[in-house]
Amino acid sequence: MSASEPRVPARVRLARWALPLAATASIGMAGCASPLVPYSADTPPLVLVPATQAGVRDGRARFREIYCAVLTARASSVPDHRPCDDALTRVGGEPAGTGRPVDLGQSRRQLVAVMVPGIGYACIEPWLKAPGTVAAHLRQFGYALTLIRVDALSGTATNARQIRDAIVAMPAAGGGPKLVLIGYSKGAPDILDAVATYPEIRDRVAAVVSVAGAVGGSPLANDAEQYQADLLRHFPDANCTPGDGGGVESLRPGVRRAWLASHTLPDSLRYYSLATFPNPERISSILWPSYTKLSKVDARNDSQVIFFDQIVPGSTLLGYVNADHWALALPIARTHGTIGTLFVTQNAYPREALAEAVLRFVEEDLDH
Repeated sequence: MSASEPRVPARVRLARWALPLAATASIGMAGCASPLVPYSADTPPLVLVPATQAGVRDGRARFREIYCAVLTARASSVPDHRPCDDALTRVGGEPAGTGRPVDLGQSRRQLVAVMVPGIGYACIEPWLKAPGTVAAHLRQFGYALTLIRVDALSGTATNARQIRDAIVAMPAAGGGPKLVLIGYSKGAPDILDAVATYPEIRDRVAAVVSVAGAVGGSPLANDAEQYQADLLRHFPDANCTPGDGGGVESLRPGVRRAWLASHTLPDSLRYYSLATFPNPERISSILWPSYTKLSKVDARNDSQVIFFDQIVPGSTLLGYVNADHWALALPIARTHGTIGTLFVTQNAYPREALAEAVLRFVEEDLDH
């Protein structure tokens, strides 16, 4: 701000983001008397079974070993450090560790993490001003990180085409596939749609990782309308379009489950799932209303998605992160301290160490 510009009071600056951010946090809060999962016979046959009976491999023991080793080694060099037992949630009978050593050296495959963000990210990206510390951290060990900017408010089919086009435009690298597609929130079904629909990208992809992915959708979307998501277009410095207007609908559980029932994921790719399962004390205050509402269906949620709706069928389960939906991927408190103190109160999480652990697990698993 120059000396000639009037100083904007702090309360006004907060108001500029408060309405759209609060609207995003509370999508689906209208119509609270209606059930989040309404009666409908228009659904594929469903069954809720233990993950191993759905073809999911339990990789939690080894992932915990790798993540704990990374957290210990990087304790003084990454922000928001946590002890390993606080960074991950133990759910049910988690297997014991393997005892094998963890390689913390340079990447042998030089994997490239390709991140696809969730709904609305393109609207808040200029305001968020993410510091880029995850990419900088990964570069030290031979990994790379890039972001595919999909439509903020479009449905999965539109965004899948954009993912396809972005991958095709990337320079081809020798030595086998190196791309690890990481889908956060709605980015996960966007990626699954892309790899299922466009076979021409599969030989470029080493793995697909769902991170707090809305694989099975969210009951909150049943009670939401697209105009609520469109409020994000009023975020400070937002530069996003309405897209095809299908973002919220594509997150409804009926839509996502119908898609899973009618599409087969290519078995030439490896799939991994990292879910969020926070202790309720780890839910930020601004997300507490949506957490409470979603708890009417299941209290084991991260304020946006229930823990069992985050798992890709036939994937390897990496673990359950003790963080709410925003803390896992959006460093709001790091770039907006006042907002972190007042509203996004549980936003601190060692994301750099988590990203490194995910890539090290995937690389080791691909080697074996």
